[in-house]
Amino acid sequence: MVKESIIIRKANLSDTKGIAKVHVESWKTTYANIVPDEYLNNLTYESREQIWITSIPNGGVYVAENNQGEIVGFSSGGKERSGNYDGFDGELYAIYILKEYQGQGIGKALIQPIIDEIIGMGLNTMLVLVLEDNASRLFYEALGGKKIEDLEVQIAGKKLTEVVYGWEDVKHLL
Repeated sequence: MVKESIIIRKANLSDTKGIAKVHVESWKTTYANIVPDEYLNNLTYESREQIWITSIPNGGVYVAENNQGEIVGFSSGGKERSGNYDGFDGELYAIYILKEYQGQGIGKALIQPIIDEIIGMGLNTMLVLVLEDNASRLFYEALGGKKIEDLEVQIAGKKLTEVVYGWEDVKHLL
């Protein structure tokens, strides 16, 4: 089998349907047995598409596209949003990859443009929030993310722990 080549590029508004599909399908596979089924079953492409119609024009959204031009992953990031983490000015907001494309280096490839944007803003640090029960958190640990704190969050009435990971120097992250 020939390994598929994946293109990483800046997202545009015509990508909203593909991003929404990856967003919903990734939530359903990644958060099964973590987030209540009722919540996952009620996720719709249409609702997620609206999120990306609003977000893409603000920048900081990238897609991974396969040989057939299908979006198989995306990332988004920019300035840290909460203001709760002194010394951490950038944030990886989201990174999702369809299950069948995981483990192929696409995650690192999708983080690179986020790091480039953060550096382009004159920032050097970054954080990411990830559910503790999400096995993908090991990806952030492998990239050298240091645990900053645990937060309690609620999704569909279920209490979950979210881990905040941080990098003090994104220039040397990848």
